Amino acid sequence: MNSGKSTLALQTAHNHKSRGRTGIIFTNSDRGGPGVVSSRLGLRSEAIEVHPLMDLHRFVADQLSNGVHIDFIICDEAQFFEAKQIEELTQIVDGLGIDVYAFGILTDFRTHLFPGSTRLVELADRVLPLQVEALCWCGERGTHNARIRNGAMTTEGDQIALGDVADSLDENGEITYEVLCRRHHLRKVISRNSNAALPQSLPFTTSS
Repeated sequence: MNSGKSTLALQTAHNHKSRGRTGIIFTNSDRGGPGVVSSRLGLRSEAIEVHPLMDLHRFVADQLSNGVHIDFIICDEAQFFEAKQIEELTQIVDGLGIDVYAFGILTDFRTHLFPGSTRLVELADRVLPLQVEALCWCGERGTHNARIRNGAMTTEGDQIALGDVADSLDENGEITYEVLCRRHHLRKVISRNSNAALPQSLPFTTSS
């Protein structure tokens, strides 16, 4: 999270469209609501919401049969796609000759791979890290997503619970997320209690 993946997804779509290519944007559970891809920088685009039972290969094949020209497909929040849907994306690439670009995060708040991300890593032609690195509150590279409930980091709960780096509410109380380095994720030290983790002053004073 907070690494610009949705921004890059929208930029990729823009680059293709600027060259006269036509495509489809898929998403699942974007922070902006269903049927939209949104970036924290303020960029937005309409998209097709992917539900768990949706057959992506059949959907695209039907579009082609109806005369719709498709050069590329953008998939944002790909970690939320079903593993079977990732396999359908490979069928689109290999069988229909359409370029597919998938954007998502690898692991959840417990550091476990999402099923969609697992299958994507197994099948993708290329897996590329984003150029913009998210940062932990300490300034180190942020590699882990921490779930914050009622002001404290938690490692319990469903794998998917929507939230953002801004405040969000669900039926269990306040749910937000924060990007941490591995060390502070393991120690459960988030920004709001980071002062307790800082080294204390040396036990002496200086005088002139």
